[in-house]
Amino acid sequence: MRPEPPHDAETVADVGEFHLIHRVTTGRAQPETTILGPGDDAAVVAVPDGRVVASMDVLVEGVHFRLDWSSPEQVGRKAAAVNLADVVAMGALPSALLVGFACPADTPASVVEGIMSGLWQEAAKAGAGIVGGDMVSSATLVISITAMGDMNGLEPITRSGALVGDVVAVTGRLGWAAAGLAVLGRGFRSPVGIVNAQRTPEPPYEEGPKAAEAGATSMIDVSDGLLQDLGHIADSSGVAIDIRTELLPLHPRLLDVASALGGDARHWALTGGEDHALAATFPGPKAVPEGWTTIGTVRAGEGVTVDGRIYEKPAGWEHWRA
Repeated sequence: MRPEPPHDAETVADVGEFHLIHRVTTGRAQPETTILGPGDDAAVVAVPDGRVVASMDVLVEGVHFRLDWSSPEQVGRKAAAVNLADVVAMGALPSALLVGFACPADTPASVVEGIMSGLWQEAAKAGAGIVGGDMVSSATLVISITAMGDMNGLEPITRSGALVGDVVAVTGRLGWAAAGLAVLGRGFRSPVGIVNAQRTPEPPYEEGPKAAEAGATSMIDVSDGLLQDLGHIADSSGVAIDIRTELLPLHPRLLDVASALGGDARHWALTGGEDHALAATFPGPKAVPEGWTTIGTVRAGEGVTVDGRIYEKPAGWEHWRA
């Protein structure tokens, strides 16, 4: 699942740990929140609010990404995005990433440099810096990232605050990454926009803090599927959630791909993960910010329903059960 490198390609073993770290960290811009970045025993990051939001994800080659489907830069951007989305889902402003990187000794150095370049690009897009981490040898390429953020004077938006009578709304793409996976799984590489949604998610970074300012009562990053993740809100809040399929934002391009492949665009939107959209509950329609789409309601009870009924198909991704 990885393209064969040229026989004379420089590997990480050729370059060495410390020279490789120097290559991927030197000359990079940092945000104002980075007081001390890579190069010391630990980093120092400013926390204007006084509270640190922290989250961590691990990406494994062959499970979360494939280098025959994605460029190293796309893998790096994806690795950063999945972590940064968790920070903004709390209503926070991203500030810093710590990167743990493991790979085999024969990994081309260009692959590592490309992944790190993608990480830097995505971090900058969200307003964060890469402040440190570690590189080690491993039988498998693994990227582990800890993301940090600042609440900027707001209260964190958790999964447990949804109330009966709230409305459910989403922002960002739904179903695109699942459609892209279906396209790649058939051996195709187009339409590029759909395929790139699987390669490189585009979380709506600015919308998390916006939702917090608008009074969102709960919020979550849609990483494992809309129904699966809304189920976490329902469970944590002790409520029921009902989604109306006629309100789901189904892009015409998504419908075209579903038609071409014999797929179900609605199923992709309800259960497809890896788009890293945001889903939140708000105290009534008037509280929903511009750029968000209302798709359902919060009711008394438990669990998540679709058009008033239990959804019969798998609700999303779950490790060890897929």
